Amino acid sequence: MKILIVAAFIAILGALAFAGVAMVRGKEGEGVPKKPTMMRALAWRVGLSVLLFLFILISYKLGWIAPTGVPTR
Repeated sequence: MKILIVAAFIAILGALAFAGVAMVRGKEGEGVPKKPTMMRALAWRVGLSVLLFLFILISYKLGWIAPTGVPTR
């Protein structure tokens, strides 16, 4: 379970890095906008983040993961 979550975080960071590279490498002098590649990468990042959040919620409801930390009593 931990490996899957870490892999999802790495994919999210990879999409963010790809968007940053697309933003920096864009050719501003031409009439072609650089936004589509960057926006597509950021959309992937948002989609992966939402999927990871939903996966964590579903995993908790199914009992695959359990909360840990400071006990309430």
